[in-house]
Amino acid sequence: MEKRSWLALILLISCSVPTVTFDNVSFNIEIAQTQQERAKGLMFRESMPDNHGMLFVFEKDAPLAFWMKNTLIPLDMVFIDENLSVVDVLAASPCKEDPCPNYRSHGRYVLEINAGLAEKYGIKNGSVMLRK
Repeated sequence: MEKRSWLALILLISCSVPTVTFDNVSFNIEIAQTQQERAKGLMFRESMPDNHGMLFVFEKDAPLAFWMKNTLIPLDMVFIDENLSVVDVLAASPCKEDPCPNYRSHGRYVLEINAGLAEKYGIKNGSVMLRK
């Protein structure tokens, strides 16, 4: 893995309030890095402040699939590769009944933020996740 990716991950985890930053916006994040944390994600939450999100951390770049079962708020899923570049942004709606659709892309990280914020702040393919 590139030195830049490891450094960014270490900085994210070591901060008292982890934050990820794109060109013109920062999000305070929760980090889901264990299998159990990734499985629960943002389930059962009724709201989330606009400056918050959840960062899912995986071992390596790989195909990924997310679903919205028991997730109550619409989200943007920002898929980020090991070089910290955005490779995909998907709008995901709460699943109201089975079967729930899968949201598929690839990456090493996935940032979940409130729906519409990626477009509002210009987070798109090629954007780079930074650490201030």
